[in-house]
Amino acid sequence: MDHFLTRDGELWAEDVPLSEIAAAVGTPVYVYSSATLLRHLSLFDEALKGMPHLVCFAVKALSNVAVLKLLGEEGAGMDVVSEGEYRRAKAAGVPGERIVFSGVGKTRGEMRTALLGGIRQFNLESEPEMRALSEVATSLGVVAPIAIRVNPDVDAKTHAKIATGKSENKFGIPIAKAREAYREAASLPGLKVVGIDVHIGSQLTDLAPFEAAYRKVAELTEALRADGHDIYRLDLGGGLGIPYTRSNEVPPLPSEYGEVIRRTVGHLDCEIEIEPGRLIAGNAGVLLSRVIYVKEGEGRDFLILDAAMNDLVRPAMYDAHHDIVPVIEPAPGAEPRAFDVVGPVCETGDTFARGRPLPAFGEGDLVAFRSAGAYGAVMASEYNSRPLIPEVLVQRDQFAVIRPRTSYDDMIGRDSIPAWL
Repeated sequence: MDHFLTRDGELWAEDVPLSEIAAAVGTPVYVYSSATLLRHLSLFDEALKGMPHLVCFAVKALSNVAVLKLLGEEGAGMDVVSEGEYRRAKAAGVPGERIVFSGVGKTRGEMRTALLGGIRQFNLESEPEMRALSEVATSLGVVAPIAIRVNPDVDAKTHAKIATGKSENKFGIPIAKAREAYREAASLPGLKVVGIDVHIGSQLTDLAPFEAAYRKVAELTEALRADGHDIYRLDLGGGLGIPYTRSNEVPPLPSEYGEVIRRTVGHLDCEIEIEPGRLIAGNAGVLLSRVIYVKEGEGRDFLILDAAMNDLVRPAMYDAHHDIVPVIEPAPGAEPRAFDVVGPVCETGDTFARGRPLPAFGEGDLVAFRSAGAYGAVMASEYNSRPLIPEVLVQRDQFAVIRPRTSYDDMIGRDSIPAWL
């Protein structure tokens, strides 16, 4: 469920018409619904009700500080993968004891920042990283709580670029080597083993891979406890998919995911951490754009928008589908046309859809890319020297710009010319 609904022939975000936002802020622009973000967060809390748990929002999905503050004030933790994300979570007021630091290549500087600022745990992904954290923690005279990310060699059956749990992926320590890795971790100064971490991929639409991975984690938990380790926390990652189309395909519900967790690891008396990002943020946001031109080509028609691949890279990068809908409903009985929907960037890859049946749009019409809240603004760039676009947060009948549009002067002013030129 989301809160982008049609009223009186127009698409609204909660109690604000999208055309009002476009008129005030310009296009393209990302628009997020507070009500949707909070509802999706609550679904995971409900799914794990009765179990000690923490829902850690995956900051990489949508890192705007206002969004993090909104979720953090509802009790969400944060899963971060860089010092920048850690600083964003802290700027949003999230305490260190609710921040988990993941990622395959943490630097010593990042480790130091998190240890000094407060951290719930580090999810370590290799033996060299483990030794580096031991050195940093010892130098500061502190103890770093850790979980080791194990790679269960489970096929998540998702896009190859977002699968993380197979043996050929760069993530984690092979589960067959886990006991040896934990033995070393326990011997290193400045480290305290608290749990196990696993994450197998993103946009999963089948619960079977989760079940297979979590059963392996349960077996490992019992083996590590037998080895003398105090395993009291399981970080089970994220990755639950969302419906990107309004088709009959419906990914599993958080409640069903919660049942898998109960069934596989519920008997271990562990605190459960999960790291959803896409399911919380994806359908909580739209990318609002405007038609620049309608171009008739040879055998195909093009809808040229003011949004481009630098604003929303998922279609170019992952061949991802986003529903593209009119903000103002077409007249009754209007026949759809097949369009290639493209942006103005000088790349053939700057294509959002090919042969998509859409209303007969005209110049200046507003369109909305649905399910654009996750991995949209965070992956944007200034390719073709196109300034980063604004983000807007809606709450009931109010909206606020939570990141302004970058000006050309700001963008160009970051460059500097050496003295010899």
